Amino acid sequence: MKPRIHPESRPVVFRDRAANVSFLTRSTAWSASTVAWEDGNAYPVIDVEISSASHPFYAGNSRVLDTAGRVERFERRYGRATAARR
Repeated sequence: MKPRIHPESRPVVFRDRAANVSFLTRSTAWSASTVAWEDGNAYPVIDVEISSASHPFYAGNSRVLDTAGRVERFERRYGRATAARR
């Protein structure tokens, strides 16, 4: 790697406010605010709106969509395309 062209990677705490979950990882993101972590050290903290802890897909709260009803409603509204219409 070439020196001085890559951003500095350091430990950063990402805090998901919606799920009240925090996790420590390495990142190049910068933040002026810090938080005391479980090991007693202070790390920069970045607040995120959604993470794997609060996202419906990862949390298991996803909705099942009624795709058959949507198709039927579309066909009623716009009609079924026929082979005679060329």
